[in-house]
Amino acid sequence: MQQKLTLVQQEVNKVIKGKEAVVEKVLAAVIAGGHILMEDIPGVGKTTLATTFARSMSMDYKRVQFTPDVLPSDILGFSMYNAQTKEFEYRPGAVFCNLFLADEINRTSPKTQSALLEVMEEGTATVDGVTRPLPDPFVVIATENPYGSSGTQMLPESQLDRFMVCLSMGYPAHVDAVQILKGNALNPVSTVSAIVSADEVRALRKSTNDMYVRDEIYEYIVNIVEATRASELFSMGASPRGTIALLRMAKAIAVIDGRDYVTAEDVQRCVRDTLGHRTKLSARAKAQGMTSEQALWNLLTMIPAPRI
Repeated sequence: MQQKLTLVQQEVNKVIKGKEAVVEKVLAAVIAGGHILMEDIPGVGKTTLATTFARSMSMDYKRVQFTPDVLPSDILGFSMYNAQTKEFEYRPGAVFCNLFLADEINRTSPKTQSALLEVMEEGTATVDGVTRPLPDPFVVIATENPYGSSGTQMLPESQLDRFMVCLSMGYPAHVDAVQILKGNALNPVSTVSAIVSADEVRALRKSTNDMYVRDEIYEYIVNIVEATRASELFSMGASPRGTIALLRMAKAIAVIDGRDYVTAEDVQRCVRDTLGHRTKLSARAKAQGMTSEQALWNLLTMIPAPRI
């Protein structure tokens, strides 16, 4: 299976140039059964990344461009009266797929944003008092532009906490930008091959979740999360859900690397992406000009890592 995961990354990297680290983190989040928030400027390939992953992992893919007039019924579905049968029939919404792309999620109303809370946490959608399960696997990839605040609604902490990781792609390097130009006319997304099936993704998730982890790693993860709550660098620490997300991401990184055990390095590689959006910098840290990444790194340097 490790060989197939490597092939998935290679297929995505054919289209997304120079972002191997981001591709690996997205793959890890999918394996770990989590959702991804892509926070970046427009035009860096966030939508293309989601489409490419859907193709390479045989996922049914749907996209909704979030605007102020998008309703919860567009996301979850609605019941329509059938004059012939004289009964109400349910019409599924856009979330009934394997990979749901919520494009510019911060440009819709809080009511529509909250429609995704149950979907992301429980994997179900409730309409008219009836709860329906979503397809398995189910992944949400949401995008937002952190720089354009006009006409946007900030995501509440309760929703941010439901994203396993928050990633940023950033501008491509010069060499990668040249490669993007060369491959643009070839429409490389259409050349992406399906590497793994939905059944294999489900089996991979189960084996990852069942991976044995030593007690020292559990203690290390809890120490890191508790440090965010006690540190003067943060005004809000990470939640217990963040602890679970950090463990699951570390397991997925180990699987991608072909190991059946988790190391402290696996945990460290995931700290920024899993805890950065779950914490808030204190006024003191902001006054010192620190970023969230720098504050988390300072914490890591003060917590002894176990040797496995």
